[in-house]
Amino acid sequence: MTLDHPIFAKWPAAHPDRLQLFGAPTPNGVKVSIMLEECGLPYEAHRVDIMANESHDPAFLALNPNGKIPAIYDPDGPGGKPLALFESGAILIYLADKTGQFLPADPGERYQAIQWLMWQMGGAGPIFGQLGFFHKFAGKDYEDKRPRDRYAAESARLLDVLDGRLDGRTWIMGADYGIADISLLGWIRNLIGFYDAAEIVGFDRFKHVQAWLDRGLARPAVQRGLVVAAT
Repeated sequence: MTLDHPIFAKWPAAHPDRLQLFGAPTPNGVKVSIMLEECGLPYEAHRVDIMANESHDPAFLALNPNGKIPAIYDPDGPGGKPLALFESGAILIYLADKTGQFLPADPGERYQAIQWLMWQMGGAGPIFGQLGFFHKFAGKDYEDKRPRDRYAAESARLLDVLDGRLDGRTWIMGADYGIADISLLGWIRNLIGFYDAAEIVGFDRFKHVQAWLDRGLARPAVQRGLVVAAT
């Protein structure tokens, strides 16, 4: 079996019958590797070195014209036809539908789960990322601390929203772990770890989020997914 897509000129598939993942162990990247580990789907991971600008290589841009990881190529997509897909949230929904796992079948609950996924995509992810820039990376050298403080305050507000949602719940949707949880685990882990922002957002206040994060990180599939494409 051969895979007919320009991406494979740079990242050849050793197992062309498997779903192909192109990513890196970033908060967005690990969403998909965790999901794949949780689902148990056979897949092959390819590391895209974003520090070397590989996500803007023409081969990668042929898969994702937006030039961001992660992206997938499924040789056995809908109707048995290959499917190339980017945007981590879209990939999570696709994998949930493909496997019948981690997304409620009930239409009302399904849309509520997708609602929380969109909350991560449009709110928590971008805001936490901006805080990381202004708190730890190049932005920390700016004399004007108003941008950092703005993103710290909004990060704390979002954590408070999540903390309220988790009050009395094991997972975001209640008793069942799903794609909303998977989408957030890497981001919150990064916020208090790699970004070193626990103190500036007052993370100790959010007891329900802390307990949820501990439960999520204790899952073996999550631990495996966090290190996929690390080398």
